[in-house]
Amino acid sequence: MMFLDPDSEESLVNQIVSGISLAIKEHRLKSGSKLPSIRKFAQTHKVSHFTAVEAYDRLVALGHLTPVRNAGFYVRSSPGNPRPDPVPEPHEEDTEFDFDAHLLLQKVFQPMGMELRPGIGLLPEQWTDHDGLQRGLRTLARNEPGSFSGYGQAKGSPRLRAKLAEKLADTRIAAHPEQIMLTSGGSHALDLVTRYLVQRGDSVLVDEPGYHNLFLNLRLQGAKLLGVPRTLDGFDLEVLEALIIQHRPKVFFTNTRLHCPTGTSLSLAVAHRVLQLAEKYDFLIVENDIYADLDTTGQQALAGMDQLSRVIYIGSFSKTIAPALRVGFVAAHQELIDELVPLKLVSGLTTSELTEELALTVLLQGRHRKHVKQLQSNLADAHETVARLLEGVGMELFVKPHAGMFLWARHPLIEDSTALATKARDEKILLAPGQLFMPNAQIVQWMRFNVAHSLDERIYRLLEREIERL
Repeated sequence: MMFLDPDSEESLVNQIVSGISLAIKEHRLKSGSKLPSIRKFAQTHKVSHFTAVEAYDRLVALGHLTPVRNAGFYVRSSPGNPRPDPVPEPHEEDTEFDFDAHLLLQKVFQPMGMELRPGIGLLPEQWTDHDGLQRGLRTLARNEPGSFSGYGQAKGSPRLRAKLAEKLADTRIAAHPEQIMLTSGGSHALDLVTRYLVQRGDSVLVDEPGYHNLFLNLRLQGAKLLGVPRTLDGFDLEVLEALIIQHRPKVFFTNTRLHCPTGTSLSLAVAHRVLQLAEKYDFLIVENDIYADLDTTGQQALAGMDQLSRVIYIGSFSKTIAPALRVGFVAAHQELIDELVPLKLVSGLTTSELTEELALTVLLQGRHRKHVKQLQSNLADAHETVARLLEGVGMELFVKPHAGMFLWARHPLIEDSTALATKARDEKILLAPGQLFMPNAQIVQWMRFNVAHSLDERIYRLLEREIERL
């Protein structure tokens, strides 16, 4: 067991990385040997899952460890020992997965043997615009040879950016095409903005609960996360202002509409107050609005109220076309976009002009608007059904948004939703415990349910049985 000193000036992550690196150097950990799982390491050494995740990630980046899919982390072979790193057949203990950021980042996108996945953040494949993609691909196939043989433009397809400028104008966000930069999905956009704005030691505001991928990204940047509690109409404004006064954050990352995981949206009054606070205390707002097209109310975004003065706006086509398309965007004032472009080029050159033109082709089809309307209707029906089923087994709903993808629910007798999710995996059901969405990874009663994946009655039989046992 490694000795870790929580009172040391050296961070726990650095202590873990140094300790394991030294053990490998001194051959106390031999080439090919397996490390404990992230969950077991965190429990044994009494550190958070986030700390263990970051330490293991750094050891992989340093070349000391090799991650093996469905098996765990192994000591990498040294240059003087050319034996290949082991790739063992997964055993029962190997396939045990941890409820931490790695679960959702590495495994939730794979079947994992899970028959039901009410906890994931994707729409069912049959709900994507499959027909639109097929027609779009046929259209692009008729282009002249060599149409997409180059890297494309730094900011992305000019035609798609022009179309996005029109689309944003329809939602009262005035943005010239030069104020828009295309990215490989919404997560790529968040990553670029995070690396541009945040330096080690910075305090940043985030939703509590909020987006797990963003939390891990910010922690890897060395940021100090300040959770702002979500309420039925947005945020706890008293807590928000108190955090601002005490910590003077430089940026607030927030999902304003049909929020993941609670399903809430900002009221007009709360939105105005947040912008007033940003002006008064001089911080930026990164508005992650990837669920905008699922909103049936026409609510105005913060970026529309602010006109991209202090707000950096992020969108994506993953929810209304298909997640595999990997096309997103950032809209902001001209100077900031111009400074983001070099970072985009350094991190991955240009984005795919082929997929950008495919997204444009789908948007230009008259059928796509009908697809979005049908998707909104399907989600509304699923919300009604899933809310009834959850309440039928005694679950309390945080809010009933009747739109978007998620319901945030708890049962008064279930104190640890992570423990319930661990039991559910034995029945091949993937739940998303609230711990995943807390900035400090604390265990909570709440769970996120993706309504599109929560229509199977086996989910509720599991919940009912586990509740009866309490």
